[in-house]
Amino acid sequence: MVLAIDIGNSNVVLALHDGLVWSQVWRLPTLTEPDSPMYYEKRLTDILLEAGIIPGPAPQVIISSVVPQLTAPFLHISEHLFGKPALKVAPPIYPKLKLKIDRPNEIGTDLLANAVAAHYLFQQDCIVVDFGTALTFTTVSADGHILGVAIAPGLKTAIASLFHKTAQLPEVPLTLPTTPIGKNTEHAIQSGILIGYVGLVRHMLAEIRREVGPQYIAIATGGLSAVLTPLQEDFHQIDPMLTLEGLRIIAETQEL
Repeated sequence: MVLAIDIGNSNVVLALHDGLVWSQVWRLPTLTEPDSPMYYEKRLTDILLEAGIIPGPAPQVIISSVVPQLTAPFLHISEHLFGKPALKVAPPIYPKLKLKIDRPNEIGTDLLANAVAAHYLFQQDCIVVDFGTALTFTTVSADGHILGVAIAPGLKTAIASLFHKTAQLPEVPLTLPTTPIGKNTEHAIQSGILIGYVGLVRHMLAEIRREVGPQYIAIATGGLSAVLTPLQEDFHQIDPMLTLEGLRIIAETQEL
């Protein structure tokens, strides 16, 4: 049994893998206030008690974090709840992975997990597009070499930026409009960002393939991976659980 904890900029995702499937998934907001560790310890305790995980055999816990302020608190909470250290995704554990990582101290652990999942599950040249707080493109060759990453603001980040940086533009829902010509302010923002991001993703995939080869398949993941419906045919697979799958695979490689 594996408990994966993926600490991202917008959400903390906890997921339990029972050896066959992801049986339970929980999503909490990412908070970095001084009292956040107490909040998370209480919430995790309640969640795990309700799920019947504690008391009981301790799962293998693996933690990926791109929020440094929360890494140590979650490691402490995990050891306090289960009585044993969690596995932290970090460069010291990378040698057991079947990947070549040119700059192990720079790549985000979420992107590493995406690359691991893509390589182990598909065994071919891949571009992983992660629709999260940031929109990322991670290119992985069939022999397990992470060739590089491209990063752009995510959909929610782009909309929030307009809302916070302008005096009269509202924050709008992530609903794809039927026409690119906005008839009102909300429609105009949705058109510019959502339809615009369809073009951004397609152009990035085309440019990456122009450099590395047309055989690279595209895999989509992230909480917003299903929002841009016109892109569905551009992806070999859309898997919102890909990052968690990568964490599960990393946990298993460390047991070998």
